[in-house]
Amino acid sequence: MKILNTNQQDFKAQFTPILSRGQADFSLVEKQVKKIISQVRQKKDAALVKYTRRFDRLPVKSAADLTVQAAEIQAAYSQLTAQQIEAIKLAAERIRNYHLRQMRQSWFMEGEDGIRLGQLIRPLERAGVYVPGGKAAYPSSVLMNVIPAQVAGVKEIILCSPVNPNGKLHPAVLAAADILGVSRIFRIGGAQAVAAMTYGTETVPRVDKIVGPGNTYVAAAKRLVYGEVGIDMVAGPSEILVIADESASADYVAADLLSQAEHDELACSILLTPSVELAQAVFAKVPQQLRELSRNKIAAESIARYGLIVVTRDLDEAAELADWVAPEHLELAVKNPQALLEKIHNAGAIFLGHYTPEPIGDYLAGPNHVLPTGGSARFSSPLGVDDFIKKSSLISYSASAMTRQAATAIQLAEMEGLTAHAAAVRQRLEL
Repeated sequence: MKILNTNQQDFKAQFTPILSRGQADFSLVEKQVKKIISQVRQKKDAALVKYTRRFDRLPVKSAADLTVQAAEIQAAYSQLTAQQIEAIKLAAERIRNYHLRQMRQSWFMEGEDGIRLGQLIRPLERAGVYVPGGKAAYPSSVLMNVIPAQVAGVKEIILCSPVNPNGKLHPAVLAAADILGVSRIFRIGGAQAVAAMTYGTETVPRVDKIVGPGNTYVAAAKRLVYGEVGIDMVAGPSEILVIADESASADYVAADLLSQAEHDELACSILLTPSVELAQAVFAKVPQQLRELSRNKIAAESIARYGLIVVTRDLDEAAELADWVAPEHLELAVKNPQALLEKIHNAGAIFLGHYTPEPIGDYLAGPNHVLPTGGSARFSSPLGVDDFIKKSSLISYSASAMTRQAATAIQLAEMEGLTAHAAAVRQRLEL
């Protein structure tokens, strides 16, 4: 981790590479991912069985073995404590209550005499949720991806997740899916899971939209199938940016930076502060706290490569830099976070004050933790109910209303050289 100052002549040259980390990764895997997608599209279940044996080292005999059975789901509960199950249920309740506020309604408005305009809201028929697996377990990903789909009214939700080294799905993932009432669960991971949900196989149904984070292969696959199916986003490495002033605790800030560094080696952790004293204190605290982490090797590499402390001129400059970064997670660890919030325009999720660490948002607060990464918060938003609905425009004209506006419509059509458009209007004038 290094400390920069914005008054350094080479500041931008040193700061910019942090923001472009991981951008070239897709080129390294795209050829293989294209082949996997093609094979699943053509050979369906047979390809899924082949890739599950090869990549997950799971000795499945047939595609039937890819579906998680009810007995395995029920057995998952016995591997969790009562407190763990209650934690999942409480988080689910809070997440659901938050997303219920995002619900939209269809509407009609009466315009000029004989004109009615509106918008029809309909949920998607079927959604597919990808939950990362392997060595880690993410029941929170189940909650954050499934609940907004349910609130939107999606009729069927299926879930795909890769097995752990023991050939199992984590019991917390299975319990979370069962608590929410997920329709079907498949032990399928990687690009092959994305392909299966996109095109459908004999076992896995085709979905309308795929959501959920994954590794580089999953992200590359989602990018390649977009258009055949909807996707939430192409997620990049996780990132956190903390703006802090002299009122912040160095211990708190160091812990918050490390909370994202432990995700993976490409995760990015940045502190912006006008306080030289805080910058130096956090710089000293990070290696101390790092030693205590279970994933300290991952976090250490992340901090070494993409950890940064920047001393800014003032909080205004810190806000300007934050908008340039457009971070996935933004913490305002300052005396007056509400005032600083007015100067922030680009961020996936914003955490206000000294007692709102990013993990509270990841698990329990209620807002979605599936957030835009890699600067895409400039133009995109967190996953929500809107991601699982379709909007249809509604237009109704009476004969008299159409007659009144016909000349204008004809003029516009002919201006564009579209005579058939103009004729479709004229036909109604001749009746």
